[in-house]
Amino acid sequence: MPATLPSPALDASIVDTSIIDTLIVDAPIADGPEVLRLRDVAEADVVALLARYGLRFERVADDAPIPGSFWGDTEAGLIATTVFARADTPLHSLLHEACHLIVIPPALRWRVHTDASDSVFEEDATCYLQLLLAAEVPGFGIARALADMDAWGYTFRLGSARAWFERDAEDAAQFLRELPHLRGLAGGAAA
Repeated sequence: MPATLPSPALDASIVDTSIIDTLIVDAPIADGPEVLRLRDVAEADVVALLARYGLRFERVADDAPIPGSFWGDTEAGLIATTVFARADTPLHSLLHEACHLIVIPPALRWRVHTDASDSVFEEDATCYLQLLLAAEVPGFGIARALADMDAWGYTFRLGSARAWFERDAEDAAQFLRELPHLRGLAGGAAA
């Protein structure tokens, strides 16, 4: 079993739902179904963000299949602590898979190959965290991530990713607060 990596300190805003209004900026979003992809941002920023959470990034050749991709095609893949993506991988997909690994206790990440979870609570927490981490990728941001999730076909019972994030994600934030490996890392926001 691989050695576990220490979890980085999470900013208190990661699980504090009171800051949602300050995170979402109504930036113009391009018309059409096209979403932001890895090639549209500085890869070094993505690599640095993942490294903060003990994750590795591996760039896949443009014409190669993506290892560990559950959905195939351009979707990001994950195996243990590595997130795989090509230049044409949507950023929301890359962050989503990375957040699955962040939500999983570091000592258990080595077990992950392709399918991270079948837990609804973990999936919601992953979506919530993915949106917050989008704010940390220069050139992406929460507003664009929300729009890209809707364009890609994520479904939420309130009709859009933004409606879910603003009005129905309290349980996802609470799930993050209660994860033993993240407890105490969220500063004053932890219950």
